[in-house]
Amino acid sequence: MKKILIIINDNNLIFKERKKLNNEYKSIINTNVISCNELLFSEDYMKENPKIVTTFLIELSKANKIDTAIIENDDLNLIVMDVIKNNPYILNLILKEDIPLNFKTCEKITESHIKNLNCYNLQEFMLEILDKYHILVESRSEILFPSNFMKGNNLSSYSSLFYKITIHLTLPFNNADEEDFKTFIKINKYLKYIHVNAVKRSDLETIVEILKKYNKKNIHILINENINDLSTIEYLKNYNKKHSKRQKIYFKICYSDSYLQENLIKQTNTNILKSCGLIIILIIGVTFSYVFYDNYHSMQKVTTIQENLKKVIEITDTESIIAKLDDEIIKEEKPLNEEVAKLLSINPEVVGWLTVNNTNIDYPTVRANNNEYYLSHNIYMENDANGWVFTDYRNDPIELNDNLIVYAHNRYYSGVMFGTLANTTKKSWYGKEENQIITYKTLNETYHYKIFSIYKIYKTNDYIATSFTSTEAKDIFFNKLKDRSIYNFNVPVNGNDKILTLSTCADENNRIVVHAVLQKD
Repeated sequence: MKKILIIINDNNLIFKERKKLNNEYKSIINTNVISCNELLFSEDYMKENPKIVTTFLIELSKANKIDTAIIENDDLNLIVMDVIKNNPYILNLILKEDIPLNFKTCEKITESHIKNLNCYNLQEFMLEILDKYHILVESRSEILFPSNFMKGNNLSSYSSLFYKITIHLTLPFNNADEEDFKTFIKINKYLKYIHVNAVKRSDLETIVEILKKYNKKNIHILINENINDLSTIEYLKNYNKKHSKRQKIYFKICYSDSYLQENLIKQTNTNILKSCGLIIILIIGVTFSYVFYDNYHSMQKVTTIQENLKKVIEITDTESIIAKLDDEIIKEEKPLNEEVAKLLSINPEVVGWLTVNNTNIDYPTVRANNNEYYLSHNIYMENDANGWVFTDYRNDPIELNDNLIVYAHNRYYSGVMFGTLANTTKKSWYGKEENQIITYKTLNETYHYKIFSIYKIYKTNDYIATSFTSTEAKDIFFNKLKDRSIYNFNVPVNGNDKILTLSTCADENNRIVVHAVLQKD
C-alpha cells in the first residue's frame, strides 16, 4: 500500500511518496503517524477521507503560516490536489518532478486557491486556461531557439513568452528572427511595447502585418533612432493618423536634432497654436469645475501640513524624543535621523522618510496595523481624502524586509502624495541617472535604492510579497518584475538582494509600480 509522507518545512507542505518505512512506521496500516514536522497517510485513507485530511491541513497551515505546497512525485498530483484545493492558505504550488503538466491536474488547480504555479512544462492551451483564473505560471524547462531575437529578450520558456510585456528588436530581421518573432506573438498575451533599433520601412511593415495577423492591439512601437529621412517620417505620421485608432498599433518617432532645427519655426507655431487652444479650453473647464477646487484645496492642505512638519523638526528637542523611545526601537550605537525621530512627537507611527528625485515625493512615511487606515487619514491622524504615504503593515519599521513596499494615493491633478509617480514612466525622467536613485531614511539608517523596473499593470497583488521561502523563489520573483519593465535599466538583481516597491493607482483598473534594488554601499 502506497504511503504519502507530508513534511512541514518553514512555510511549505512537502508531499512525497514514502517507499521504505522506518521501524516506527511499519506497524501502521492506515494512517495516524503525526509528529511536529511529519505526517504519514496511506493513499487509500486520503482518497476515502479527503474532507478530514483537508480540515486537518487547513488548521495546520493556519497555525504554521504555510502558503506553499510542494509535490515531489507526479503520480501524487491528483491525490494531493483533492486535499489542498479547498485550503485558502495554500497560494503557491510547486510540482518538482520534471514531467509536463497533465490536463486533469490543470483542472484541479483551477478549482483551488492557487495563485502561483511552478512546474516543469505545460501545453500552451493550459497556460491560457490558468491565466483566465489569474494563476501566474513559471515553467522550468528551457526552449532552445537559435535566433538572436529569442536570446536577446531572454525568452527561454513558454511562460516567459506568454507574460512578456516589453521586447527589443534588432533590425533588419533575418529568417530565424522573423519566424521566432511570429512564434512569440502567437503565444504572448501581455505585450505592450516593442523597441526597435533602426528604421526600415519594409521591416516595420512586416512587424505590423504579424501583429495584425494575430490580432494584437494596444502595441506601442518605439523607434530608438534619430530620423532624418522625410519620407520615412511622413510614412510613420500618416500611419498613426490613418490606422492607429482602428488597429491600435502606434509608432512613436524620435526626431533627429537636424530635423527639429529645420522645422523649428513651423513646429513652434503649430505648438503655440495647439498650446493656446488647450490653455483656453483648460481655463474654461477648470474654472467652472469642482475638480479644480477639490485638488487646489488638497494641494493647499498638504502644503500647510508640510510647513508645520518643518516647524516641528526645527523646534523639537531630540533628547526628549530619545528619552521616550524604547531601546528596541532605536540603536544606540548609531545616530538618529533627526527629521524622522522628531516627527514621532506628533505621530508614534512615523517610520521613515521617502525621497524620489525630480518629483513631489518627499514625505515622511507612516505605518499602521493595516493597509487601509492611511488611505483616509493624514500624518496627524485626521480624516483626509489625500491620505498619507505609508509602508505595508507587514514591513518591519526598523529592519529591512526583502521587499519594502510604500503606498500612497495618486492625486494626479494636485501632484501631492504619489501624484507625480506617473512621471517615472516617461523617458525624459527615467533616462536621467540622477532620477534612478531613491532615498529612504529610517530612524537610524539612510538607504539608497536603484531603479530596475517601472511599469503600468492591471490591478494585481502579485508584486507585493514581503518575504520569500527561499533565495530561489526570491530570484524568480525579481526576474518577473524585471521582465515587466517598460525599459531595460541593466541593473543586476538576484535572490540575495532587497528591494523597494512604490505603488499607486494609475486609474480604476491599473497600477503604476516602481521597483528599486538596495545599493550595498
